[in-house]
Amino acid sequence: MKVLLASPNFHQARGNTVTVQRISDGLNKLGIETEIINITDSCKLSSLPKADIVHGFNAYRFGHFMKGLGEKPERYVVTMTGTDLNIDLHNPEKKAEVIQTITNAEAIHVFDEEAKLVLAGEIPEAKNKISVIHQGTVIFSKAGADYKKEHGTFVFLLPAGIRKVKNIPFAIEKLKVLYEKNPRIRLWLAGPVIEEEEGNIVKTLTERNKEWVQYFGQIPHHHMGELYRQADAVLNTSHSEGQPAAILEAMNYKLPVLAANNLGNRNIISHQETGLIYTNPVEFLDNADKLVNNNELRIKLGHAAKLYIEDSHSSEYEAKILQKIYETILEKSPSKQ
Repeated sequence: MKVLLASPNFHQARGNTVTVQRISDGLNKLGIETEIINITDSCKLSSLPKADIVHGFNAYRFGHFMKGLGEKPERYVVTMTGTDLNIDLHNPEKKAEVIQTITNAEAIHVFDEEAKLVLAGEIPEAKNKISVIHQGTVIFSKAGADYKKEHGTFVFLLPAGIRKVKNIPFAIEKLKVLYEKNPRIRLWLAGPVIEEEEGNIVKTLTERNKEWVQYFGQIPHHHMGELYRQADAVLNTSHSEGQPAAILEAMNYKLPVLAANNLGNRNIISHQETGLIYTNPVEFLDNADKLVNNNELRIKLGHAAKLYIEDSHSSEYEAKILQKIYETILEKSPSKQ
């Protein structure tokens, strides 16, 4: 079996890229051949490489990509990655594209039960095609990158591509309140600039706060392990999320996570059990201060987060369930050879 994985922005170190590469690696271990194509290249493809099945990521992006193909894929699977479910599906200009992509798919993959309920509520006829598979995650081997925090400092790490939905200026502006009271606080930012205007805002804020904020830019994904090993806590300040791979990775490193109250985050974090969820700036500051000053809380959250990941986010399980979905589709296909 050969599976073609169609990913938006695969050239950038973004959540979709991490997800697609992990799934590709997991399928390869099961003996399934994979090929990854970037569906947001400036040089558009007019035809697809040969494959038994196509697996597209982000229903809106994948649907838009298929419009430019001379021959549409005979059978395809779609993974709803977050923006397509939480934003595009409710955008009058994009909703029809998402619905068409979902309606014509053989199977739809979402990351959690709440996402399934949202999608089935909007497109009831797709309900029986939706499978819930939690994202897998990995521990990185030691890389050559050398990220070292200053002695005696407390590092909050925020891994995210820089775009408005990630709400990165919020993290800088609010943590500054704590930094002015506790100058050992540091904020590390890691991720590519995806939206130029937002990138300029973040870079300006970083420069103004260079005594305690550091922006690493886009770094190779396999270097992230070194950042997790140095960090004391990880942040997610996004307005919207699917199921953030960076948060799963951080939890796998026993790091306490402080995350915004959105669909994707609250479906993997149980407040005060496996991490902390905030709803407003006051809660953000209160919880961030607790993480800095309560070592016992950090250890407790970190251990519980690690156990949760081991129980619920196995990359091997993820690949095996996808394999079953592909095989079922190919078995019932009238063009099966």
